[in-house]
Amino acid sequence: MKKHLFLIIGCLLMAFVSSCNPTENTDVDANQIYGKWRDGTVYERYDSDGTGVTWDTADDVTEAEAQPFSWTLNGTRLLQEHQLVEMGAVLPKVYTVTKLDPNNFNYVDDYGFGHNFVRVN
Repeated sequence: MKKHLFLIIGCLLMAFVSSCNPTENTDVDANQIYGKWRDGTVYERYDSDGTGVTWDTADDVTEAEAQPFSWTLNGTRLLQEHQLVEMGAVLPKVYTVTKLDPNNFNYVDDYGFGHNFVRVN
């Protein structure tokens, strides 16, 4: 009986661990990230040279005043490195891309915060 109990606990533990570490989706096409994206009042623009900018019109910030960042996309891992010009520092932000197609771009961080962007012209 104990052997069966250990087997069941082991199976449950493996199911829990695999649900905590989702399989990386390698079907994300990084070429689809280029362009301008909007989620409500938040905008992000990704350029093909690995740079981009972000701004929020609710804060009365325009694209010309946007905060610059560099970015890399490796599998589903999106790394943004924001250049904090006033402080002379770099702030890294890491996200998991959950959807990227010609019209939709969604990502989330380890705390559940993210964005559901739609492409804009």
